[in-house]
Amino acid sequence: MVHTNLEGSLFEPTLYIVKGMCILDNEGNRILAKYYDKDILPTPKEQKAFEKNLFNKTHRANAEIIMLDGLTCVYKSNVDLFFYAMGSSHENELLLQSVLNSLYESVSILLRRNVEKRVLMDNLDSVMLAFDEICDGGVILDSDPGSIVGRAALRGEDVPLGEQTVVQVLYNLVNNY
Repeated sequence: MVHTNLEGSLFEPTLYIVKGMCILDNEGNRILAKYYDKDILPTPKEQKAFEKNLFNKTHRANAEIIMLDGLTCVYKSNVDLFFYAMGSSHENELLLQSVLNSLYESVSILLRRNVEKRVLMDNLDSVMLAFDEICDGGVILDSDPGSIVGRAALRGEDVPLGEQTVVQVLYNLVNNY
């Protein structure tokens, strides 16, 4: 009987799948980004340089996946926005694609299918909540756009004052008086 040594060729399973998610505009500028691994791209300067490089490699490509700086990056573009989900080089691309699709579909529902920079900026608070509902610290929490939007699109009148964001409180003050 032949025994093969697989030691070192397999990676320990982990829940920390996502290394980062970001949305860039059509010039490669950051609109929203979250990085979950402090060892990878620890400073804002390194993050911006990575995002610029990522955009330059993907904005004209027809592919949906790229390996860059030791990260597996899946991406999708629409009108003037680019959506990215990143994981380690050995991560399952289908899991990252699922995260990306959840992000894109959630944003699409939140923006009432009008996925473009101006509308996203007007609803940035809800999109930020959607980021947090999809992934926390690199662990995928939810991949169902319906349930993500259900929690991210809370309206001020449905939420107790102590649990509202500053934007929600100000919005309610302006619109109720």
